[in-house]
Amino acid sequence: MKVAVTGTPGVGKTSATALVRSIRVIRVNDLVDEYDAITGTDEERGSKEVDVDKLKAALSKMDGDMLLEGHLSHLLGVDIAIVLRCSPAVLRERLELRGWSAAKVMENMEAEAVDVILVEALGCVPKTCEIDATGMSSEAVAKAIEEIIAGESEKYPVGNVDWSQEVMSWF
Repeated sequence: MKVAVTGTPGVGKTSATALVRSIRVIRVNDLVDEYDAITGTDEERGSKEVDVDKLKAALSKMDGDMLLEGHLSHLLGVDIAIVLRCSPAVLRERLELRGWSAAKVMENMEAEAVDVILVEALGCVPKTCEIDATGMSSEAVAKAIEEIIAGESEKYPVGNVDWSQEVMSWF
């Protein structure tokens, strides 16, 4: 079984998956480097451009259960996608603390507000779950991930996160 923990940058993927013990955790960023899957740099965003097909092909040859952590993980031929969500306002604070540009912060807040990662996951993964990690500790998010892996996915249905009230307050 291949499980993706995905979401907009800053939602808590790395912190939560560092605490997961029931399955081997693989960081997608490590795979990008290991398989030389960088195709270029997006200068405007200050980010790597990744050959997702190359990563997907490499992962298809890997055996055993694994949890893939990263905001591209849902695109890599997984069985389950766990989409972590976070209030755009909280996300802003986290990304600003990372020193990201105002434009990059806003782009990611907007992506979170309109469910970009969730919609992508629903379009390419057989089973998708959603966790609102906004007010949760990393330990609590890790526990929720473990529950989904153990088969308790019904606790985390898609559609339980709605940022529309928050977004409407922006106007």
